[in-house]
Amino acid sequence: MALWYEELERAQERIRRARQQVAVGKLSGAVGTYSNVPPEVEDHVCARMGLTPVRVASQVIQRDRHAEYMVSLALAASSIEKFAVEIRHLQRTEVGEVSEPFSRGQKGSSAMPHKKNPILSENLTGLARLIRGYCLSALENIPLWHERDISHSSVERVIFPDATIALDFMLHRFTGLMEGLVVNAGRMRTNMDLSGGTTFSQTLLLALVDAGLTREEAYTIVQRNALGAQDSGRAFCDLVREDPEVTARLDERAIDSVFDPAGLLGRVGPVIDRALGGGE
Repeated sequence: MALWYEELERAQERIRRARQQVAVGKLSGAVGTYSNVPPEVEDHVCARMGLTPVRVASQVIQRDRHAEYMVSLALAASSIEKFAVEIRHLQRTEVGEVSEPFSRGQKGSSAMPHKKNPILSENLTGLARLIRGYCLSALENIPLWHERDISHSSVERVIFPDATIALDFMLHRFTGLMEGLVVNAGRMRTNMDLSGGTTFSQTLLLALVDAGLTREEAYTIVQRNALGAQDSGRAFCDLVREDPEVTARLDERAIDSVFDPAGLLGRVGPVIDRALGGGE
């Protein structure tokens, strides 16, 4: 969640910067030479409209500015899609760690009444594709014949209203999804335990190195027990406790510490605080 939060902060900042780039105006004539209207008029009108006069223009304001804005929208949409894809995966029956909100009387599948389909996340995935398509159109608007044709105009009349409305909808839908997200912490722990404890192999490796073994010696011991656990279906921690090469160097208390999940989370607090703006 901290990763997602920070990524959306970057998306927000990109859109802010892109809005500044595109919030410009010109009244400098057909070829940008102020042949009929002085620059002072342009300054006055742009100020009244909250725009910055471009320093130089042809018949049109150059469309790299507009493309940058559309790219910022597409990046934000793609981040939301990334989050939605993860939720879709975590909602799969064989994973089952989180699921979308499911209201009373809602139907998940017309054919299979037991299903709760991740329809919100799937919808977000599709809309992100749409906005990326608009992004390509904005990039193709950059090259203009003699830098002054208006082939971009017809495109922009469609892509900018649609893309901004679509992203606004995505943000609202994603907000609702996260507010109602169902988290199954018990299933998360069950899935972790499916490995038989081999997720602690690195912790054991480092503990054995600290106890005096070389990394190569420790690696051989840990790998032998980890693969043995996978092949036999026994718990990794049980095989470790029975291995004399381990118990000769680590007592029962040290082994318990190796397999304590809390030991892996000791520094996660500062990371989350940093991501949320609570630290540097």
